[in-house]
Amino acid sequence: MLRRTTAALAGSVTALALLATACGGTGQGASPTAKKTGKVTFWSFVKGSDEVAAAFNRSHPDIEVTFETVPSGQEYYSKLTNAVKAGTAPDVAVVEYPHLPEFAAQGKIEDLSATLGPVVKERFPEAVRQLVDLGGRTWAVPRDAAPLMMMYRKDFFTRHKITVPTTWDAYRNMTEQVKEADPSARGGVLYTDNPGLFTALAWQAGGQWFGTEKDSWKVTLDDGPSKKAAAYWGDLARKDLVRSLSSLDPFWTSVQKNRTVAYVCASWCAGAHQATVPDQKGKWAVAPVPTWDGTPASAMYGGSSFVIPKGADHTGAAAEFIKWITTDPEGMKAWVSSGTSSMFPADPALVPVTKAAFGTEYYGGQDVYAVGTESYEAIRKGWTWGPVMGTTNTALVDELPKVADGTAALPGVLTLAERTTVAQMRQRGMKVTAP
Repeated sequence: MLRRTTAALAGSVTALALLATACGGTGQGASPTAKKTGKVTFWSFVKGSDEVAAAFNRSHPDIEVTFETVPSGQEYYSKLTNAVKAGTAPDVAVVEYPHLPEFAAQGKIEDLSATLGPVVKERFPEAVRQLVDLGGRTWAVPRDAAPLMMMYRKDFFTRHKITVPTTWDAYRNMTEQVKEADPSARGGVLYTDNPGLFTALAWQAGGQWFGTEKDSWKVTLDDGPSKKAAAYWGDLARKDLVRSLSSLDPFWTSVQKNRTVAYVCASWCAGAHQATVPDQKGKWAVAPVPTWDGTPASAMYGGSSFVIPKGADHTGAAAEFIKWITTDPEGMKAWVSSGTSSMFPADPALVPVTKAAFGTEYYGGQDVYAVGTESYEAIRKGWTWGPVMGTTNTALVDELPKVADGTAALPGVLTLAERTTVAQMRQRGMKVTAP
């Protein structure tokens, strides 16, 4: 079906019109006249999901939401895929931005253009809207953004007279100064099990991994900006100026033992960091992510949206629930009711809500949301996630340990991942322009 549909395309089409076509013609999508009452099943793995469901139930007596916690990662996406196939899908489900094109392309989620499309257009800036409006249709509503930031040990930098870097050249100097000041400390990390951060850094550099050209997908993981970012981070790793390690326990252990004193992350890290290393209260600060030329530029490392899976029983009530948990101040307040989340709302109007709930004592009173807002506004436009990101990410993760041990170069890893991605897309019947 996909091959036939793609072959039928003629002339110039916009980038993600290919995606919309792949979804199977015009499609009806969720109806704005669907009944807005009834029972809603809700799958999510993000923090605060149980609180937000309970808060919604208290204020919406005509809709009953039943929350079911699910595992994160690929296990979850396989579970959701299988549920759609089996006709047992929930009414509302979380989908992270990188996975959204794949779910839309395979027809596993409802087209929300007629129901929540106007809300997305009105409430969300282009930086995040571009991730849920695909092929001229709206497939999800954003919950949070994840603009890049730099975390650093303020006490270490002050003690050793190290300046907070604003460019990547200065960042390299900083890593050299850190290592010289304390041979066991490093000023950055290259994760060996998670491609998300490096992908964000390629995006920030101006990379464009996916697009279209006439009636074909164009895949360029190893474009110029991405190779520049890859060469830079690969060189830092090769020279042992940043630490190469897992993003899970090994990373946090290095922070706890004062072996990592600076690293690039996203807005959500502020909360995760203080929860994981509470004994370092007052020692850390956040700064804008360095850029290549000193001009503000950013990208996203993480972020989530909510969809209505195909086969959902109560699409009208589901749309009401999604709208409330993504755009209503009371819904946003419920997400951060624990007081420990630094979630950055994708809807800028709701930033004051989450900011008020996040204590600043850990960061010495610093307004981390101000740094996040500047970063959000500087996100490079035009980024598109690909239609087989599971394959792309696996191809990257498989090679990252080799970068760490010096048997592979990071720019070469991009080229290899590109070949694997293109092969998978062609196997699924997609037309891909030869890189």
